[in-house]
Amino acid sequence: MAVKYGKFEMPETIKVEESTQSDTYSRFIVEPFERGFGHTIGNALRRVMLTSLEAPAIVSVHIEGVPHEYMAVEGVVEDMTHIILNIKGSLLRYVPKDAEKASRLTRTVTKDVEITQEQINENGGEYKVTLGDLMGASDLDVVNPKHHLFTISQPFIRRVTFKVGFGRGYVTFDRHQVEPVVDEIVIDSAFSPVSLVNYYVENTRVGQDTDFDKLILEITTDGRISPQEALTYASQIGIQHLSVFDQLKTHSISFDQGEVESNKDRDEIMGKLALKINEIELSVRSTNCLQGADIDTIGELVIMPESDMLRFRNFGKKSLTEIKQKLEEMGLSLGMDLSKYGITRDNIKTMIDNYLEEKMEAQS
Repeated sequence: MAVKYGKFEMPETIKVEESTQSDTYSRFIVEPFERGFGHTIGNALRRVMLTSLEAPAIVSVHIEGVPHEYMAVEGVVEDMTHIILNIKGSLLRYVPKDAEKASRLTRTVTKDVEITQEQINENGGEYKVTLGDLMGASDLDVVNPKHHLFTISQPFIRRVTFKVGFGRGYVTFDRHQVEPVVDEIVIDSAFSPVSLVNYYVENTRVGQDTDFDKLILEITTDGRISPQEALTYASQIGIQHLSVFDQLKTHSISFDQGEVESNKDRDEIMGKLALKINEIELSVRSTNCLQGADIDTIGELVIMPESDMLRFRNFGKKSLTEIKQKLEEMGLSLGMDLSKYGITRDNIKTMIDNYLEEKMEAQS
């Protein structure tokens, strides 16, 4: 049995501000929500993005001939403690080429580092080893390949091995489920790929009401996932956690759509019809022709057949094409049938005047 509920305003699309968008930052605008739902949804998504998203990170390192982290390495400027701090800044991305082969298993990446005196001399006496130098042969993408790991000052031949795992949040070395080999150094790992999430809730209009919620999300990542991926992963995690409560369902809910939707459609179309001709970007010639024909609003324009337009003085096909293109951008056209809204060619001016009066009364 279904229980009838009133209509909930729900957003249908998500707007992304392209002017500020980058690989690591995006601003999303979602509207309209019922009052209060902006904070409910925004805070839930923010918490999930900051705590529950996964990305790969290095969990251990083994440099041949280095038994522990509290020692210097022959031929290397930095000591092991400094090198480990640099390794923690490594950013790796995992996007499986085949979804069926996607895996969270720990990966081992091994690289034989061989630096000659000639290479050192060519680089001013010091050769800087970067993350890209050591992570080339793996199924992991390196987000910051130029990230500096250590500096070699004399000929160097050693094998370097990393283990890369998957997890959430910040995990200390003692919590990693790694079976260490001899001389392997297990390190703390920062798995969370989301650096910062801000959300804001502003008022937005639906019809005559201005107290609905507009949700604005600002998402910054470190590059291991994109802001769009962060948002969609968080929403899927939230939906999965809420699905368990469906077991308690005794009645389904249906939502009232009819009258509210009709009022919304009418208000939306009337808002367009009430626009003045000089409020849209038409050429001076087209604007003057319409005003000369005593057409002041978009409503008076769209209700007129195309054939009648060409009868106006000084009105040619070029002006007609321009007007048709502009109306198409607004979701309108010439010769529209507006009878379902009670609008005819005879009463269009009166209907627009009444709409504007109602709008002013609602705002006062």
